[in-house]
Parts: sequence; C-alpha cells; structure tokens
Amino acid sequence: MRIEIWADTVCPWAHIGKRRLERALAGLGDGPGGDAEVVWRPYRIDPAAPAVAQPLDPLLRDPSVDTALRACAPGLTPAQNRVRVAGIAAAEGLGSRWGAAWRVSSHDSHRLAALALESGGPGLQDAVIEGVLRAHFVAAEDIGSAGVLDRVAREAGFPDGGRLLAEGAGEERVRELLLRGRAVGVRTSPTLVANGRALEGAQHPDAIRDFLVGAAAHTPRRLPEEVERLRQAESLLDRGDPLGALALLRPVLDEHAADRSVRLLAARAHYRSAQLGRARRGLEELVAQRPDDAYARLLLGRTLQRQGERELAGPHLRLAGAMDPGYA
Repeated sequence: MRIEIWADTVCPWAHIGKRRLERALAGLGDGPGGDAEVVWRPYRIDPAAPAVAQPLDPLLRDPSVDTALRACAPGLTPAQNRVRVAGIAAAEGLGSRWGAAWRVSSHDSHRLAALALESGGPGLQDAVIEGVLRAHFVAAEDIGSAGVLDRVAREAGFPDGGRLLAEGAGEERVRELLLRGRAVGVRTSPTLVANGRALEGAQHPDAIRDFLVGAAAHTPRRLPEEVERLRQAESLLDRGDPLGALALLRPVLDEHAADRSVRLLAARAHYRSAQLGRARRGLEELVAQRPDDAYARLLLGRTLQRQGERELAGPHLRLAGAMDPGYA
C-alpha cells in the first residue's frame, strides 16, 4: 500500500504529523498496512509567501496577521498558539527549541522533495523531507535559500539536488502535483491518502493506525493514468479552474487527440477560460463529426454568442433545444 502525505514543509503540523505517522507504522509491525510505502506530495498553506525570506516575529505582530491566525486557533493569540504547538512538538520528540523563524515560499523545497523521489525513491525523499523540516523548525533556517537546500540535499544523500534545483528541474512536476491535489479534494496540511481514502490533520497515532488498517483492507480498482487525468481535469473545471484543467489535460490531448470525450472537455475548458477561438475550432469539428450532439451544439452556440456572432449562434442553439428540451 502507498501512503501519500499531502503537506507543506512550512506547516508545523506536517512535522508533528510525520512523527505520529512513523509511530503509527511502527505500531502496525508486520500487520495490515505495516509495510506501506510513504511518499510526500506538495501542498501550499501560504501561496503568497515571498521567495525572499522575511523574519516571522514582526509579521506575527501585524494586526491583520493576528486576526487571521486567531481564526485558526480561537481563544489564543498567535504567540500563545506558537507556544502550544511547540509544546506538542516537544512531546513528539522534536526538541525543546522548535519553531520557524522565517516566512518564505516552500516551493523550492517541494521541488527538491519531488526530485529526490524521482532520483532515489521514497527513502531518499523521506531523508530530504526530514532535513527540510528540521532546517525550518529546529535550526530556524531559511528553506527558501539555495544554499540551505543544497546542504540539506547533500546531508540526505542527494548530492545532485542543489544542482538540479539551480537548473529549474522539478518545476512542472510540482505545479502539476499541486493541481492534482486540488482536483482530488486535498484541503489541509497534512492529509494522508491511502487506497482512495483520506485522513486530514496530524491525528493521534492510534487514529492513524486505525485509518491505515481500514485503508489496507480496501483495494479500489486502479484506473489507467489517462482516465485519472481526465477525471481530475474535470474536477478542476468544476472547481472553477479551467486553466488548471487544461494543464492536466495536455498530456492526454497529446496522446489521445482523437478521443471525443477528451476533446469536448478541452473545449469546455477553453470556453470557461475565455479562449473562445480555440473553443470554437474544437466545437466546430465535434459538431461536424456528430451533428446530433446536443451539448456540443449548445456550447458552440454559446461560444459564437460570446464572440458576437449571434446569427451564426442561433441555428446551433435552436437545434440543441430541439434535441434536448433542457437546453431550450
């Protein structure tokens, strides 16, 4: 069984959750779920974090930040909540001096983790993640720094990591994984996903252990990669992200350009993202191939309307309504 941890390397609960998952797995031993393979996937709790690190303490005294953080921990000031979480981290064996000192984008650390998985598998990735988390929370270092990430990679046994980051490697992979996480409904850090089931938050090891035993007993049918991409692209479109849907759909379009369902989904995404010329060309081809496709005619008519081509739109809209009264 594979366990995916969707988490942000600047999320305190990701570090705590990692220790709790390790304890849960150790408690399973050779039982169901005990032989699980663990991989880390990216999530961003602070997408607006700067590429150049800013000291965290002054930011925590900002009234707007204070208000936002109070919503995360009702009844506590940001300072009080930091003390509370640090105490929980200490109880998990993460050290008495624990807590981030910088606000910085975690994007490059996610790239490093993805590259480590690709280069050396889950074991190397785990070592890199452990190094990044310790650098951020225990050593209070800037994990947006190329030098810090290069050192973390070397200490983890990944000497090429810093060079690959400097060359821009892992960029597309991380952006795609962020889209796929959103498509499958990941909404908090950390989230454990195993065999199609999800557990949100850094739960107690007993809760994680129960979750893993249940997941191990559940063996969902594995879908082909292109089908998963198609479903995830449709999910992103339904969530109001047509550009993300197109990004996930691109490899499927390249390999299955003749598939009608793929082309129709692409046309929908082009329409929703106001790429009306592309939507029109795709829909005109689909309607020419199947004149009785009411939905394709409807969407073509609406596309033509948005382009100001009302006379051309009219026949398509009337035909769509005649074929399916719901479109009238």
